[in-house]
Amino acid sequence: MDIEIFPHRLLSADTTERLLNDLEEIEGVKRMVLHGQRLPQGSDNPDRRTIKINGEEVELQVKTGRVLMEIDSEETIDEVKEICEELLPFGYNIHMGLFIRKQRTVTDHIKYGEKLDEVPKDMIGLTDQNAKLSERAKVLKRKE
Repeated sequence: MDIEIFPHRLLSADTTERLLNDLEEIEGVKRMVLHGQRLPQGSDNPDRRTIKINGEEVELQVKTGRVLMEIDSEETIDEVKEICEELLPFGYNIHMGLFIRKQRTVTDHIKYGEKLDEVPKDMIGLTDQNAKLSERAKVLKRKE
């Protein structure tokens, strides 16, 4: 099951960092994807910086406009709402639906060719098809 958190404003790097860290602590969250306007590379934009998620450093490349999440069950939504109420006082919407692809597509075969088998299953549905390989999504593993 997927949900979409749609904040009523674009999120700053600090808010994005706090939100992702708090959401990461929820047991029922499997994967998260950030969607938003791409931040120019090498700019003086304060939001294009390295943030720490679950102890790992990640370069924030987008101005967060939506957070897509794959979750275990509907009960997880209540925990997500609690965090959003605290961190997004300006408002947000949560939508249920299918937002993250679960299997490889024809586009994946065209983009990766013979190297498609080298793409980890965790990355399916998480990458921008138009991005350079160096700008692909980063998978952060949960610390057990």
